[in-house]
Amino acid sequence: MEFKNFHFPQINSITPQDGVLKDRIESGRTGTIPASLAKSYETGRIDAFKLNWKKGDPDQPHFFWDSDVAKVLEGIANSLSLHPDKELEAEYDKIIDLIASAQQPDGYLNVYFTVVEPEQRWKKISETHELYCAGHLLEAAVAGYTLLGKRKFLDVMCRYIDYIDTVFGAEEGKLRGYPGHQELELALIRLYEVTGNKKYADLSKFFIDERGKEPHFYRDVQKHEPVYGLIEVQSHKPVREETKAVGHSVRAVYMYSAMADQARIYNDEELFNVCEKIYRNITGKRMYITGGIGSTFHGEAFTTDYDLSNGTSMYAESCAAIGLVRFAGRMFNITGDGKYVDTVERAIFNGILSGISLDGKKYFYTNYLEMDENYFPYNMGASERQPWFWCSCCPTNFCRFLPEMLQYCWSESDDEVTLNIPAATTFKSRFGEISVQSLYPYDGAVSVTVNADGKFKLSCRIPNWCKGATFLLNGEKQEIGAQNGFVTFDREWKKGDKIEYMLPMPVEVMRSNSKVTGNNGRIALMRGPLVYACETVDNPQGVANMIIPAEQEFKLAEAAGLPAGTVAITGSALYENKSEELYSSEPPTMTNGKFTAIPYALWQNRGKANMAVWIREK
Repeated sequence: MEFKNFHFPQINSITPQDGVLKDRIESGRTGTIPASLAKSYETGRIDAFKLNWKKGDPDQPHFFWDSDVAKVLEGIANSLSLHPDKELEAEYDKIIDLIASAQQPDGYLNVYFTVVEPEQRWKKISETHELYCAGHLLEAAVAGYTLLGKRKFLDVMCRYIDYIDTVFGAEEGKLRGYPGHQELELALIRLYEVTGNKKYADLSKFFIDERGKEPHFYRDVQKHEPVYGLIEVQSHKPVREETKAVGHSVRAVYMYSAMADQARIYNDEELFNVCEKIYRNITGKRMYITGGIGSTFHGEAFTTDYDLSNGTSMYAESCAAIGLVRFAGRMFNITGDGKYVDTVERAIFNGILSGISLDGKKYFYTNYLEMDENYFPYNMGASERQPWFWCSCCPTNFCRFLPEMLQYCWSESDDEVTLNIPAATTFKSRFGEISVQSLYPYDGAVSVTVNADGKFKLSCRIPNWCKGATFLLNGEKQEIGAQNGFVTFDREWKKGDKIEYMLPMPVEVMRSNSKVTGNNGRIALMRGPLVYACETVDNPQGVANMIIPAEQEFKLAEAAGLPAGTVAITGSALYENKSEELYSSEPPTMTNGKFTAIPYALWQNRGKANMAVWIREK
C-alpha cells in the first residue's frame, strides 16, 4: 500500500479559541500540573533524584516513580509552549538539573536501581518498569527540546539511550531483551525524528521484532516471568503473529503505537497489516462505547471479544484510552482514513475527559459506565474521583495529555492540511493561518477561515456518526463527495476564503451487539461525538430503576450546574417500583416521569451520584 505522509503539528502551532478543549487545557495549567507537581514533592518522587535514600529510610523510591516525574515535566513543557510562565519554567529547569545530577558515570539514569536494588540493574525488566521509565524521561526531554528549545535534558537522555543501545541488541554480548512495560519503543521514534539518528529507530525496531521470540528472554534467559503471565506483557508470541488486542491494555496500545510508527518509517506493510487487524479487533469487539479499553481490573487487561461489563469488574483506565488515541492517531497519519479519527474523537470527548474533574484536580483511575451505592469498587477503581493514587500514572498522564489534545485536531503533509476535529482553534500551518469557529462538540455548525494564499488541499472530516453534512465555499453550496471520511478542497486559496459546513447532531439511540450480554435490553444515547449518561443529581428517582422509551421526541436543554453551553438531553421515562423484599413474586408497578442525561465525561462533577450509560429500554 502507499503510506500517507501526514503528521500532527507541534502543540504550540495551535491556539484553542473557545469551548471544551480550551477550558480543559486551562484547568490542566491551573489545576492538574500544580497539583501533580505538589504531590510529586510531597510523596518524595522528585527528591528521590537526590539519590540520598538509604535502607531503613521512609519513602523508599518505587520503580515507576521516575515515569511520574517525567510525565509532569512533559506536561509542563507542553503547557509552557502555550502559556509562558517564568516561575513554572524556573521550577522546570531546577528539576531538570536535579535529574541530570542523578545520571551515573556510564550514562545510566534510574532512581530505584541506583539506590534500592543496584545489583539488579537489567535483571528484572519483565516487570520493574526500568525501560518504561527511560521512555517517559525521553519523551519529556524531546518535548522540552522541541517546544521550549531546551537542550540539557535531551543531551542527558541521548547519553542514557546511547548506553542502553550498548546493552540491548542482536549483536554478540548484548541482551536480547525488551521492555516489560512498553513505552521506550515509541519514545525512541520521537528521538529519531528530532535527531535524525537512525540508530534510535533501529533500537525501537529491535525491541518490537525481538519480543516473544524463542528462546524466550523472560522465561528462558532471565527466568523472571510477569505475575499474570507472558500474555500480560504481549510477549507470548512474536508481535507479527498477533491478530487481537491482548494483555495489559496500556502496555498493549503503547506498543501498537510504536508498531504503527515503525510501519511508517520502514515502509513495513506487514507490520501495518498487523496493526490494522489489532485495531479492528479493538474497535469492533473490545472497546466500550466511550472509547475505553480493558475489560477487567485483574491484570488491567483485555479479555475476550464482547466482554464489556459496565460495573466494578471493568477497567477502562484513563491511561489506556490515552494510549488508544495515540495508536489510532498514528494509524490516521499513515492512511489518511477518517475512521481512525472517529476513534480518537470518541475516546477524547468521552473515555478520557471522564477521568478528570472539571477543575483538573481529581481523577478516576477506572472509568465506569455504571455506578451504584451498592457497588464495592476494586482497588483504585474508586466510586469518586481522587486527588492522587498510590500508582498515579493517570494524574501525571493528564498533565501532558490535556494540552496534547490540540494536536489531534489537525494534521498536515507537504501539500495538504486536514481538519480532523473541528473544535474552535487557530492553526499556523506550513501554508499559513487557518481558523475554526465552532461550538463543537455541542453544535455541528463549523466555519473555517483560510488566512493564507497559495495552492494546497484543505480536507474537512465528516465523522462516522454524521449523516447529511452540507458544505459552502465562500457562500456557495458545494457538491463534493467524501473520500475516506473527508471532503477535500484542492484549490488556489486567497486570504479570507471561508468554508462553512454543518454536521447534523440528532439524538441517536444506540444498542450493543447481543453478545455484550450485560447490555441486552438496554440503550445508550449519543449526540454527535458525545456519549450521554443519566446521573441521580438530575434523576433523583434513580437510574437503576429507570426505563426509557426509545421511540420518543428527545429534547435538548442547558445542563444545570455544568459549564455554560453544556447540552443535556431530556425526555420521558418510566420508573420501576419494586418490592423491598430481596426476592418477590409480585410484579413491579410503574411511575411515569422524566429523565435528563448529561455528557458522560461530566458525570460526578456536582457531587457523589449514581450513574448509568446503558439504560433499560421500554
